[in-house]
Amino acid sequence: MAVILAAGKGTRMKSELPKVALSVAGKPMIQHVLENLKSLNLSKIAVVVGYRQEEVKSRIDLKEYPQVVFAEQKEQKGTAHALLAAREAIGNESGTLLVTSGDMPLIQPETFEQLFHAQESQDVAACVLSSVQPDPTGYGRLVRDADGFLERIVEEKDADDEIRKIKESNAGTYIFESPGIFEILTRIDSSNKQNEYYLPDAVQVYRGQDRKIGTLILNDTDQTLGANTVDELAILEEKYNRFHAGQRAVSGS
Repeated sequence: MAVILAAGKGTRMKSELPKVALSVAGKPMIQHVLENLKSLNLSKIAVVVGYRQEEVKSRIDLKEYPQVVFAEQKEQKGTAHALLAAREAIGNESGTLLVTSGDMPLIQPETFEQLFHAQESQDVAACVLSSVQPDPTGYGRLVRDADGFLERIVEEKDADDEIRKIKESNAGTYIFESPGIFEILTRIDSSNKQNEYYLPDAVQVYRGQDRKIGTLILNDTDQTLGANTVDELAILEEKYNRFHAGQRAVSGS
């Protein structure tokens, strides 16, 4: 099972379209994400929509992706609130739940697969995809305990100078135990500078229950790129084209 968070507006994109409906290499970002999930043969994919949701829905071919269901986030209250909106759509089936963002089109199928394997092999309640960035400004930082397990994730706006020195950052993609994650989400508060319910705060709730949280460090930092501005969207397209040109060269096509 998977949830794609796709409810945001993308106010800095200078477009009336939802951010995930904007194109990279001639295709909406949400379509790229679905294509990258396709080989996993997931039983259900819940797409959380909100701002101008019909624009997002119209860009998903339900004949090609019959496992897709939609969930609505009626108010923009943060990523934990968005995932909680998918609770009914996902249901009470026991299993592992992949959560990713609809505006990260470069995360490859094998990375998603490795994250599932990492959660299982580390025997943890959740597993977080991370990367070590030369300049992680703007990203949440991963704080580890003495044993190397994840202790908490601190958002840039809430970080002090010491936390900001940490180079390992959150890639916004997770594996959680389901349906247990939904009870965890109800314990997250909004006492932060954005006054939002942050999904990364689930880590601290789990730790408060003596549960361990694992990580998968992604060496290819380009895969973790998203886009919040028009300039970043152009960089994303450049990285996408370069990656696929490299793939074609390797395959000889």
